[in-house]
Amino acid sequence: MSPLRTTWRYERTLWAQGYQRIAGTDEVGMGCLAGPVVAAAVILPPEVRIDFIRDSKTLSARQRERLAARIKEKAIAWATGEATPEEIAALNLHWAAVEAMKRAIAALDPAPDAVLADAYRIPGLSCAHEAMIKGDQKVRSIAAASIVAKVHRDALMVELDHQHPGYGFAVHKGYGTKVHQRALRRLGPCPIHRPSFEPVRRLWS
Repeated sequence: MSPLRTTWRYERTLWAQGYQRIAGTDEVGMGCLAGPVVAAAVILPPEVRIDFIRDSKTLSARQRERLAARIKEKAIAWATGEATPEEIAALNLHWAAVEAMKRAIAALDPAPDAVLADAYRIPGLSCAHEAMIKGDQKVRSIAAASIVAKVHRDALMVELDHQHPGYGFAVHKGYGTKVHQRALRRLGPCPIHRPSFEPVRRLWS
């Protein structure tokens, strides 16, 4: 299957088994030096028509913003969840991402009766769930969640840029670009940098 195309195939299988509210969930910001890991969870109506839903990484910022608005408008429910830099350091990156997904799922109203998650198994859910390898590239509801999460996190990093000027968060969104790393060496870490990540840890030690 093309990475630019998602389908309802996996949701249809669950609908046929009697599940009605199927949430897709995904996280963004795993590789950043600063800011939280953000997850979203989205329950879409069966077969709803929203063109161009696919992995958020393959879309432009303008496309993501337009699609996120459309997804929120049409969704049965959507929610976001975050894990802070301190939680990333305490839990490790994997479990911080799982926690962000759990928070997004818990915030859905109505609650899902099944969850399709991108890559991660999520212990402790009270409903059926399945981890889908490269789910954001092939599962419609997971791709929708990836778009909502990315737009939410990008907007958050713009806000944090105002609170912590000089690092360029509004531009690079916390990723370890050369511009960001030069600012980090010049200014030192700020409260939203991830203390467990190099080169942040080296400067904080």
